[in-house]
Amino acid sequence: MGALGGALIGVVIAIGASTALFFGANWLFDLAVDRWRTFLSTSGALVGALIGAVIAGNDVAGGPLWLWAAVCAVVGAAAGIAASLLGTPSKSSRTRLSERGRLVTFLGPSLLFAALGLVIPLLRSIYLSLLDSRAAEWVGLANYGEILTNPNSLDLSGWTEIFTSRLFYAALVLIAVGLGIGMAVGRRRGRTMEALPGSIGPIAIGLFVLSFAVFTTLRGTVINNLWWVVVVTGLSTALGLAAAVLADGVRGESVAKSLIFLPMAISFVGAGIIWRFMYIARPPQKPQTGFLNAIWVWLGSLRPRTSGAWVAVLVLALVTVLLAGLCAFGVRRRQTAFAIGAAVTAIPVLWLIYRFLGPGLGGSVPGPNGEHIAGTILFLQEAPFNNVWLMVVLIWIQTGFAMVILSAAIKAVPSELIEAARVDGATERQTFWNVIIPTIIPTITVVATTLIVLVMKVYDIVKVMTAGNFGTQVIANEMWQKAFTELNFGLGSALAVVLFLAVVPAMAFNIRRTQRADA
Repeated sequence: MGALGGALIGVVIAIGASTALFFGANWLFDLAVDRWRTFLSTSGALVGALIGAVIAGNDVAGGPLWLWAAVCAVVGAAAGIAASLLGTPSKSSRTRLSERGRLVTFLGPSLLFAALGLVIPLLRSIYLSLLDSRAAEWVGLANYGEILTNPNSLDLSGWTEIFTSRLFYAALVLIAVGLGIGMAVGRRRGRTMEALPGSIGPIAIGLFVLSFAVFTTLRGTVINNLWWVVVVTGLSTALGLAAAVLADGVRGESVAKSLIFLPMAISFVGAGIIWRFMYIARPPQKPQTGFLNAIWVWLGSLRPRTSGAWVAVLVLALVTVLLAGLCAFGVRRRQTAFAIGAAVTAIPVLWLIYRFLGPGLGGSVPGPNGEHIAGTILFLQEAPFNNVWLMVVLIWIQTGFAMVILSAAIKAVPSELIEAARVDGATERQTFWNVIIPTIIPTITVVATTLIVLVMKVYDIVKVMTAGNFGTQVIANEMWQKAFTELNFGLGSALAVVLFLAVVPAMAFNIRRTQRADA
């Protein structure tokens, strides 16, 4: 049958035995306590027979199998009888034995499988990480030093370029706008700084853009993983919260939430394949099979000062006027966040108008008939923002998860709090930011930490879409590549340990917060 078949049979037998012990715990220990001598002698005989069979089956000593089984069974039975002659345990000892026995029986299978599936592999990985590539010689912490010094894993050489990038300056502008709004409002209320959505929003967006300035400048597998954590966790949580709030109580709420949650039913591999077809780019002269590049090339075919371009400009101008009206409405109603949102949304619309009136969209290349069309966008090949296009896939999947959890938390907010806020004259926006958000902060924290653990282990999407090429490598994919493709077991195990240590703090924080909530 072979080693694999024997291992499978052993797993099946272990699962069956543990299940039988689990469901028969009461009967087993009642038998052990009430029939003390019989149980010890019988179990001793059975264990002895098993030991004898193992000895004979492994050719430790000569002789037939039945002989060794019989001899060991007699010895085991004798040991059981001798133990039973020591005396019948008292009632308190029997009760204590029964309680401890049940505890071991119920927890034993779980602890056994946890040890076989987690503890032992972890200890072995730590041991292998201290050996060389062939797991033959002791090298100590050299593999960890390789992770920290290898530029493919962590490259901080270009850190000064952070302060000269456009993203850095854009982040400073946004943070300054948020601080200015907060200080202006605070001055009217007699404070130095007022924390309100109109000020916190630009500051949060500015910090998010600042993270892009950092992660697009630095390089390496570790940096990519940190970038995934910041972007996917932040956007998935924010978009999930927005979807939960906007869909709460509206007509068709269940349909809208079902559509947003639907990607959760798709595996990471399936989602990676779907989005790979979305991003695919063919030469501009050929028909585009990728959805995004098909739209981009079509827009590029609308050359400036043609009828199609003028129609597009007219539509975009109407959109701009509408956004300007919304911005003015927000200013009149003192809805700062609403006004800023409308103004920010108008920026890409104005950029499209400029492109249609001036240089056109995309890199202009000659078409098959001499016309000019937009060059395709290499979503997965152009570093460093190809990492962002990979993150979109996981955000698309996990937004539904965040929405469901946060929607349940919002519906669980006591209605008395909301009614009290409305009686005190609070608007819907003030009620949301000052009542609902503080109430669901623990749930937001749980969602965020859960996503951090998930994102730190991301593997499938990167493996399917780029295989770690073009500067998109992450720790889990590099671990697989080093250990099972290059057969560098020492470095692969070190990467596994690093990944484990990176996940542990988020898990510990989540568990600790849950325990405090239960207490």
